[in-house]
Amino acid sequence: MHNYILFLIGVFLLISCDSNMIFDDYKSIENHQWSSEKNISFIVFNSDTISTRNVFINIRNNKKYEFNSLFLIAKMEFPSGYKIVDTLEYEMTDPFGNWLGSGFTDIKENKLFYKENVIFSEKGDYKFSVQHATRSINDVEGIIPLQGITDVGLRIEKVKK
Repeated sequence: MHNYILFLIGVFLLISCDSNMIFDDYKSIENHQWSSEKNISFIVFNSDTISTRNVFINIRNNKKYEFNSLFLIAKMEFPSGYKIVDTLEYEMTDPFGNWLGSGFTDIKENKLFYKENVIFSEKGDYKFSVQHATRSINDVEGIIPLQGITDVGLRIEKVKK
């Protein structure tokens, strides 16, 4: 019995290994209420200036999220101080209102492309920040707070060849 349990643990560890993952971190949203002024930030150290990578923004939401889209402002700051700012829109439901993403519970996880085939050309700390820019129709101010977002994450992967 003891060997069987060790075998299962070993199989689980092998399956869960992700050789393409370089960085993967989540920040929880307090009370699942994301203020539009709240930046979610990540710092990623880079020493590889040759490899190509994909960068993802990961979003976990529950049923209290009431929109079919999510608008984000994402910033990427290079070690030199150079900044790239993007306004992004992601679909969170299909045309019938069914949640996209993975998960068997009330929480769905969405792995959203942010930057594809990017090379981090500088060594040092890269700073990423994400804030929501979701608004209701005819609303200039935005949703304060945005309900139903439970976690925001950043993932960087090596591009598979």
